[in-house]
Amino acid sequence: MTPAQFRAENAASGEFVRQPNRFSGRISTDSDAQPGEGPDAQGRWPVEPGRYRLIVSRACPWAHRAIIVRGLLGLTDVISLGVVDAIRDERGWRFWLDEGHRDPVLGIEFLEEAYTNTAPDYAGRVTVPAMIDTVTGQVVTNDYPQITLDLSTQWAAYHRHGAPRLLPEHPQERAEHDRLVDEIFADVNNGVYRTGFATSQDAYDAAYDRLFARLDALSARLATRRFLMGAHLTEADVRLFTTLVRFDAVYHGHFKCNRNKLTEDPVLWAYARDVFQQPGFGETVDFDHIKRHYYATHEQINPTRIVPRGPDTDGWLSDPGRVSWG
Repeated sequence: MTPAQFRAENAASGEFVRQPNRFSGRISTDSDAQPGEGPDAQGRWPVEPGRYRLIVSRACPWAHRAIIVRGLLGLTDVISLGVVDAIRDERGWRFWLDEGHRDPVLGIEFLEEAYTNTAPDYAGRVTVPAMIDTVTGQVVTNDYPQITLDLSTQWAAYHRHGAPRLLPEHPQERAEHDRLVDEIFADVNNGVYRTGFATSQDAYDAAYDRLFARLDALSARLATRRFLMGAHLTEADVRLFTTLVRFDAVYHGHFKCNRNKLTEDPVLWAYARDVFQQPGFGETVDFDHIKRHYYATHEQINPTRIVPRGPDTDGWLSDPGRVSWG
């Protein structure tokens, strides 16, 4: 059986087809709307510190990337953060970590309430990350690929001093970076889900083969450079990291991505530890949330909902032993 919350995203072939993002507003410096106003005619919202609330799950890799980028750029006092519970039921993500089981800023119990407040006919899966306008209580965007790009570009005036440049400036390097991001998404970030939620052998085999072919290619790339684009971290590293850090804990066993563990690939394991130990990365990882969410939420994959005690995570703090290639 397909997990109930993902049933609408499985094709007749058994392939997992991720639902599109319903809300694609942009918080943009190009908005015609002024601070204090709603969106302009193009659905662009004004850049306004303190107005928006980023809703995340510490278990979700898509939300995790937004947590990392927000922190790296120094936007923690500019965009507030709401965290949902690791366990998601049929109503979706819930604010049960907060007092009274409600988000202290939005006043809602389930993220679904913001979705239906924005689109009363919304019938899809409720997803994180989501950027919520605290004035109207509406979802500005749940377009997770765009959210972090906009944090780098549209919020630049509010970046901390010395914030990293996560997007290459040179057009040729940016084009290479963006191709790499697309490949990582298709085969790795979403590839583990296409493997884990496949409902036919052919769909599983195809996703599995693409996943490990891409991981092999990335391993070869990282054998001669410290990070994906060279000596400096970029958005591409953030996006790859949030999958790699979950790999042995959930994707290897729970999603049957079991050709080998991350710890059995010398290059990728050293790279992942190197990134983990950079400021702004390791402290954002919550292995308890990650494991409880995947193993206790996908009941058709894990009907007993038993959460495994392993793997040992102490190795993430061991010396990666990498050379700082240019």
